Amino acid sequence: MGGRRAASALLFFCGKGCRGRRMTHHRLTFNQYLILAFVSVSVPLGDAALSRGMKSLPPISAGHPLSLIGAVFTPWIALGIALLIGYFASYLTALSWADLTFVMPATALGNVFLALLAHFWLREQISLMRWMGIVLITVGVAFVARGPVNTTPPISALAAPTPEELDAKGAGR
Repeated sequence: MGGRRAASALLFFCGKGCRGRRMTHHRLTFNQYLILAFVSVSVPLGDAALSRGMKSLPPISAGHPLSLIGAVFTPWIALGIALLIGYFASYLTALSWADLTFVMPATALGNVFLALLAHFWLREQISLMRWMGIVLITVGVAFVARGPVNTTPPISALAAPTPEELDAKGAGR
């Protein structure tokens, strides 16, 4: 009985177009994989470039905004900003065809890449606890990658019923 109630609730929210429809495992195109890869790589590269650029400058205070503006024009920081702008454009693109609950975890592999960049390129020490967290992120990404890309019904399926549909429902047809 519970399954029947859930199905009727789904039909109530989705309308006639959802009848018999289940979540499908949408296959990503090659371009969509490229966008997700760029989102995953651009943030760690951008953050690492910002870190490298800021470490080459003397400490900057918020009380001296001109030094902060000057920092923006150094090569590493400019590269980091460009990569983060590219990330944002790619992220918006990914959200246009996939759910947030898919895009965020799918791009979380960037955390692994960031840790590797920080350790090998920036020579930062990473604790065992952080490496364990990175492994947990990777396992979580594997779980999410097996699920559907898009779980929300299309907007057309959520449209309000037409007056004819309401009349038919009221007449018991």
